[in-house]
Amino acid sequence: MPTSDPFSTHADSAFSSARAPYAVVPHDANPLPIVPKGIYVGTGGDVVLRGVAGAADVTYRNLPDASYIAVRASHVRATGTTASNLVAEA
Repeated sequence: MPTSDPFSTHADSAFSSARAPYAVVPHDANPLPIVPKGIYVGTGGDVVLRGVAGAADVTYRNLPDASYIAVRASHVRATGTTASNLVAEA
């Protein structure tokens, strides 16, 4: 735990820095444990996901290494996802 956090009194928002990033393990049924502000893609490829208000999955195709998807996702699917080293920005 840091000894000082000058931003501790600031409200969290969709545009603020990530406070609790976590590794994403794509799964065809399980939702993400926390809805992220976005997803960092370490090794490029395709990412199949469902947005928090989405009725269907979408595929972000041909993402390059070290790219960022600005999406609040409920699920990242294993089937069809070829990108790896995904980090959720929560």
